[in-house]
Amino acid sequence: MAVLNHLEPKNVFRFFEEMSAIPHGSYNTKAVSDWCVAFARERGLEHYQDATNNVIIIKEASAGYASAEPVIIQGHLDMVCEKAADCAKDMAKEGLDLAVDGDWVYAKGTTLGADDGIAVAMALAALDDDSLPHPRLEVILTTEEEVGMDGAAALDVAPIRGRKLINIDSEEEGIFTVSCAGGARASCILPVSRAAYDGGTVLSVTIGGLAGGHSGVEIHKQRGNADMLLGRVLRGVSAATEMRVICAGGGLKDNAIPAESGALLAVKNGEAAVAAVAAVEAVIRRELQTADPGVFVRVQTAESAQMPMDEASTERVVCMLTCAPCGVQTMSLDIPGLVQTSLNLGVLETAEEHLRASFSIRSSVASEKEMMKDRLACLVKMLGGSISFAGEYPAWEYRKDSPLRELMVEIYKEQYGAEPKVEAIHAGLECGLLSAKLPGLDCVSIGPELRDIHTPRERMSVASVQRVWAFVLEVLRRSK
Repeated sequence: MAVLNHLEPKNVFRFFEEMSAIPHGSYNTKAVSDWCVAFARERGLEHYQDATNNVIIIKEASAGYASAEPVIIQGHLDMVCEKAADCAKDMAKEGLDLAVDGDWVYAKGTTLGADDGIAVAMALAALDDDSLPHPRLEVILTTEEEVGMDGAAALDVAPIRGRKLINIDSEEEGIFTVSCAGGARASCILPVSRAAYDGGTVLSVTIGGLAGGHSGVEIHKQRGNADMLLGRVLRGVSAATEMRVICAGGGLKDNAIPAESGALLAVKNGEAAVAAVAAVEAVIRRELQTADPGVFVRVQTAESAQMPMDEASTERVVCMLTCAPCGVQTMSLDIPGLVQTSLNLGVLETAEEHLRASFSIRSSVASEKEMMKDRLACLVKMLGGSISFAGEYPAWEYRKDSPLRELMVEIYKEQYGAEPKVEAIHAGLECGLLSAKLPGLDCVSIGPELRDIHTPRERMSVASVQRVWAFVLEVLRRSK
C-alpha cells in the first residue's frame, strides 16, 4: 500500500517510494539499477548500464531547446544502511517502511535513503514528464558513492555531451555547494596473537548513547566517536589492572561516526576494572555533555570461549585506539568555518588473527590528505601492522566563472526572495571525479532539507522537496 501517494509533487514521491521498496545499500545496487533501466526502456529513452551498475539515461531536448546546451542531472543509487538497535529488518533483502509525520518523511527503524534517493526520484520525474520544457537531459546515476565513489570512478562518460551539471546530493535547502573535499579510505590491519590467560573475570564493555552522524558534514560538531572512546576505556582499565583484550568492535561504515562500540576483556581484578570504567565514563560524560549528552559506558560480567589476545597484542590494540588521529585536524584559513582536513575511524572489527580499523580521510588540500595517510601508515607500521588505501577521489575546486551558478542564484532570488548561501563542503561529492572526466564542467550541488542522514533518525521535509523541485524545473526551463 502506497504511503506517499498523497504528497506533492506526486511523480517525485511516487518514484521515491518505488525505489524505497528495493534494497539498495552500497554494493547491493543491481536491482535498483535494473529498475532504472526498465524505466528508460519502457519510455524508449537512450540508456546505458555498466558492470558497476551505473546508469545513464538521456532524453533529447523538447521543442524550442534543440540548440541549448545539454544539462546533466546527477545523483547516486546507493544508500547508507543503518538501523536502530531494536530493528529486525534485513536491509539487504527488505525494502524500507516509509512513514509521514507532519512535514517529514522517514523510515521506521532505519535510514531513509533520501541521501540520495531524492535525486533519483527527481531525475526520473523530469525524464517522465513530456510537458516539461528542457534542453537535452543527461541523467547520471552512480553507485557506491557512500563507500568511496567507486561508481563515479568507473563511469564511462562517452555518451555525455553536457558541461553543466546539477548534482542533487546536498542536505540543506538554500545552500549551493560549489566545492568539496577529496578523500580516501584507509584499512589498517593489526595482527594479533592469542594465548591462554588465567585472568579472574571476563567483562563486557559497551559505549553507546551517541548521536553518530555523517563523518564529513557533521565532523565539526565534535560528537563522540564510539570506537575512539573505547580506546580511552581500554587505556583506563589497563592502567588499573592487568588486562587482555578478547575482541573489540564498533561502527558499520567508515563514513559514519560510530554511535556504539564494545569489547570483551579478561581482567585480573574485576573490581578495579569496573571502577576504572566508571571513572572514564564520568570524564567522557563531562566532555561530551553538550555534543553527546546521552553517552554512557556500560560494564558487566560476561563469558567467552575465545582465547584472549596475548599481552603484546593487547598493548598494540590499546596503543592503536589511543594514538590514532581522528576528528577535525585543520580548519580552512580561507573559508571561515570550513573543516579543511579530518579523518574518522568508522569501523572496528576483530578476527581471530587480526584487528581491522577502517578510516575515512577527507581534505580539500591534496597535500594534507597525503599527510594524514602517512601519519596512519607510520603508526600502523610501528605497531607491526599493514595499511591499504582505496576509494580515492579528488577535491572539487571552486570555479570563479560559473554561468550555471549565476543562473541558479538569479532564479533562487526570484523564487525565495533571498540570496542562497554559496559555500564549500567538507564531504565528498562526485562532482570532483566528474569534473576530472569532463573538462570544463560547470556544476552546482543542491538538495532539499534532510536531517540526521546516515542514522535511523534520517528524515526529509516534504515542503522543501516541493520548493527544490520547482526550482529545478525553472532552471531547466531557463537553460536555453
